[in-house]
Amino acid sequence: MVQEDKLSAVLSEFARTMVTDFRIQSILDRLVERIVDVLPITGAGVTLISPGIAPQYVAASDEAALRFERLQTELDEGPCLLAYSTGEAVEVPDLASDERFPRFGPQAVEAGMAAVFTFPLHHGDEALGALDLYRDTPGEMSPGALYAAQTLADVVAAYLLNATAREHSLEATARFRDIALHDALTGLPNRVLLQQRVTHAAQRAQRSHSTAAVLFADLDQFKHVNDTHGHSVGDELLVAVAARLSALVRPGDTLARVGGDEFVFLCEDLAQSSDVESLAERIEATFELPFVLPHAELLVTASVGIAYAGPGEAVTHQLVLDADTAMYQAKRRGGATHQVIDLRAAQRTHERNRLERDLRFAMHRFELDVAYQPIVQTSDGALTGVETLLRWTHPARGLIPAPEAIAAAEQSGLITTIGAWVLERGCRDWVAWREDHPQRHFDLSVNIAAGQLMGPGLASTVARILESTGMDPAALVLEVTEGVFVGDGDRALRVLSDLKMLGVRLALDDFGTGYCSLNYLRRFPVDIVKIDRTFVADLGKDPAASAIVAAVTHLSHVLGLRVTAEGVETEDQREELLSLGCELSQGYLYSEPRSVAQMSVLLDLEPGTAMNPSGEFVRRRRRVGVADDD
Repeated sequence: MVQEDKLSAVLSEFARTMVTDFRIQSILDRLVERIVDVLPITGAGVTLISPGIAPQYVAASDEAALRFERLQTELDEGPCLLAYSTGEAVEVPDLASDERFPRFGPQAVEAGMAAVFTFPLHHGDEALGALDLYRDTPGEMSPGALYAAQTLADVVAAYLLNATAREHSLEATARFRDIALHDALTGLPNRVLLQQRVTHAAQRAQRSHSTAAVLFADLDQFKHVNDTHGHSVGDELLVAVAARLSALVRPGDTLARVGGDEFVFLCEDLAQSSDVESLAERIEATFELPFVLPHAELLVTASVGIAYAGPGEAVTHQLVLDADTAMYQAKRRGGATHQVIDLRAAQRTHERNRLERDLRFAMHRFELDVAYQPIVQTSDGALTGVETLLRWTHPARGLIPAPEAIAAAEQSGLITTIGAWVLERGCRDWVAWREDHPQRHFDLSVNIAAGQLMGPGLASTVARILESTGMDPAALVLEVTEGVFVGDGDRALRVLSDLKMLGVRLALDDFGTGYCSLNYLRRFPVDIVKIDRTFVADLGKDPAASAIVAAVTHLSHVLGLRVTAEGVETEDQREELLSLGCELSQGYLYSEPRSVAQMSVLLDLEPGTAMNPSGEFVRRRRRVGVADDD
């Protein structure tokens, strides 16, 4: 009864701890301690075995039992391995006379073992290892003891399965958490973990009143590496960069990869700001040597932005954003350098970003509108066309200058949508005017931004708008600037040719302000050249301006193109343009941009009526103070 009571106590103990989080090694250590108390043995050992790998867990009741467990593993022979492989208990009541283990047996007997009884640990067909019971005297073990030993082995096997599953779950959770918080390519902390470290840094800074800083490093021309050598070499470079930068990290600081080629240092508990300047210089120095990669040898540089949170200042993710802004400021300086955040420049960037965000809602809030500036014959002021101009009235800032609105549209990726809206609005207004004034014949000019022209499907968009509005293609003039020809002239030529196939005409706007190649006039299918206002403004003041206008006008006429002068503001300018042969003009001398209603009033005048600069209507409208976009 005493043995049964002890066995019951052991089983009860294991049952109570079945749902605990005891580690596997702790379970085995406790098992071999208690089993010696329950059974008539002098030692016990357990070895867990996995196919193909060395035993991960070994436990023994004493040093002798541990020596016997390890001896079986070293010799790859013994009752433990036999029980594991066969799934059957192995009884060796007299090891000295047993011939099954020719290597293990003699060494074990010499070390003091006389008998061993081994029970497999398994769950169904899954073998886990074996439980060895050692005696220092030979002899059989009673059936009751054997039954108790097998019962303990079965219970422990079930317990170990539960503990193994729990450990695997914990390991998987830790692995997934590690994956979620680290960059897969470089192994560095990712953006999520960086954010957590920033939060911890904020808490420490509040307690210690210390200084923190963020350095934002971005490789210069990394896209060129990918385009030239391929993304696999680009990945090799990122891994090499991560390794070099990791060598610069102080204990307690964080280096994270937060984007394609973007690396962030979070530096805490700084004694002085010069420590960060020193780190920035070391970052630059680490890029002075080439990166020898498996498939290439590359020499690259990096731009580094720095932002500080001084003693007592809040440490937030804004610090990372400020360092990012400073990094772009460094890039604008040519790269391969570092830059502390320029708050005034950052404020301008912030305002520009906010304007881009506001523009996304402007159409839905009916903040966008158009105005029209007349284009007239230089000789007599007769109306020949109107240029469509975008108007954005911001609810807080009021009228946004057209160049600023267009820049925001291009930077936010909205230029295609807004450009199509302006084109369709202009076409609908033109069709309505022609229905009300069928005797009027004039063109509609609409500006096409570079991003809109080089984007997908411009020709199909124009074709759709022409069809849906009923606009006469022959009366539509699409204005483009010289810059569209520089980046990808062949693609620009294809797009312009597709537009010409629709029957529209093309104008080269702001001619002379960009790259000013007269070859454009010959190569690209333009119909009209618009001389920029800067040349017109200097007429009568600078002989060079007159010479340029004369040369452009003459060459355009030779090529069969019409010429429009922009920004005409004085009668003297008009007279000189007329003498130089420039047949079309627009500017304040004739009219400021007009609303749809104001254009309707103008169109009510008799056809052929000159737009007289001294006319009452023009003077009255000028007092309103509408801005000129010409």
